Amino acid sequence: QVQLVESGGGLVQAGGSLRLSCAASGSTFGTTIMGWYRQAPGKERELVATITSGGSTNYADSVKGRFTVSRDNAKNSVYLQMNSLKPGDTAVYYCKITLWTWLEGTREYWGQGTHVTVSS
Repeated sequence: QVQLVESGGGLVQAGGSLRLSCAASGSTFGTTIMGWYRQAPGKERELVATITSGGSTNYADSVKGRFTVSRDNAKNSVYLQMNSLKPGDTAVYYCKITLWTWLEGTREYWGQGTHVTVSS
């Protein structure tokens, strides 16, 4: 089992910044992709940004140039630096980790979510 603990959400004014953190613990051997997703009220969960174990990143078009995803493999942690926040970024942000091993195959785990509210 893997446990994910997120932190860093909160209320910020438009144009401001927040940094989300997600720390994984437990059976984290085989971690491949770590990333962030978000779900706004009444909308489906969507990808925000992902990063592979080698450092390759992928971003949603809506956050490119404003958000930066990073990870610390030694700490089994992933981060999301969010700048120039807009009211449209308001959502619950979820951390996700994907692992793969020969023995267990692919496993995915989600964090509990952290609220981000951007006021205009």
